[in-house]
Amino acid sequence: MEFFSEYALFLAKTFTLLVALLALLVVVAALRSKGRGQGGELQVHKLNEFYQELRQRLQQQVLDKPALKALRKEEERQAKARKKQENDRQRIYVLDFQGDIRASAADSLRHEVTALLSMARPEDEVVVRLESPGGMVHGYGLAASQLARIRQAGIPLTVCVDKVAASGGYMMACIANRVLAAPFAILGSIGVVAQLPNVHRLLKRHDIDFEVLTAGQYKRTLTVFGENTEQGREKFQQDLETTHALFKAFVARYRPQLNIEAIATGEVWLGQDALARQLVDQLGTSDEYLAQRANEADVYQLHYVQRKSLSERVGLAAAGSVDGLLLKVWERLNQARFWH
Repeated sequence: MEFFSEYALFLAKTFTLLVALLALLVVVAALRSKGRGQGGELQVHKLNEFYQELRQRLQQQVLDKPALKALRKEEERQAKARKKQENDRQRIYVLDFQGDIRASAADSLRHEVTALLSMARPEDEVVVRLESPGGMVHGYGLAASQLARIRQAGIPLTVCVDKVAASGGYMMACIANRVLAAPFAILGSIGVVAQLPNVHRLLKRHDIDFEVLTAGQYKRTLTVFGENTEQGREKFQQDLETTHALFKAFVARYRPQLNIEAIATGEVWLGQDALARQLVDQLGTSDEYLAQRANEADVYQLHYVQRKSLSERVGLAAAGSVDGLLLKVWERLNQARFWH
């Protein structure tokens, strides 16, 4: 019994020490995050070095020593020549946009665009690897506005779509001077959709009242719990039509070669058909395009990483997991419609 008592005391002391240490770490982390304030960090990677490493790894396995030595000597000569022309070489800035329903990647995109516009020259190029099935109008409107800043600055903009750029995703893609799409990428869906459940009859069946008080005739049109009226439905549909008209005008402004009435039906097309309808300018993958451009220019990948506070890293972790799960479910449902 004495042994177990001493062992229990040891465990209690150890647990207490660990709790105290954890509390100290939390306090230190909180003070550090408070001192830094909110913000983030721009990460820059030169993709030329990435492609060079891939090529050299393969060369080491395939070539014999004399051939490899001669190749390295030639590469060194070319590298010295490029060094002399470094300031005159074209620069390509690569941005990645992975879209969700809220276009939350716009928070990073805005800083990435601000950074590159501080250095980009008219002879440079911006390449955006864009993947998005669309989402909320205001979120994608803001994201599209960030790409419009690049066009307005006179910097050539290329958008590469490897998988999907639909609805709000295509709203962003159409801004580019040139749109590249993989042969089986999904593009289009120039339309507007809104859906919500209504449980008014269920509540009424159980004698549950739900009151909606508004000031303004159209402050609330359709609701989840209240009784929807035909007038409310008509106003809601009118708002959708207005948004659709703005969407069509936006796409037509940047791609005047489109027959906008023929393609703004909410339909989607795979790469080859999208090319035939002039939704895209060329078929190809982002890997193919960037690997080829890396032979001619300096290619830099930009990624702005948001700095998260302690509460965001710890206290909001559970909420973020639930939110992420809901977003994934919505995206799966949204993507599934392309196959029916």
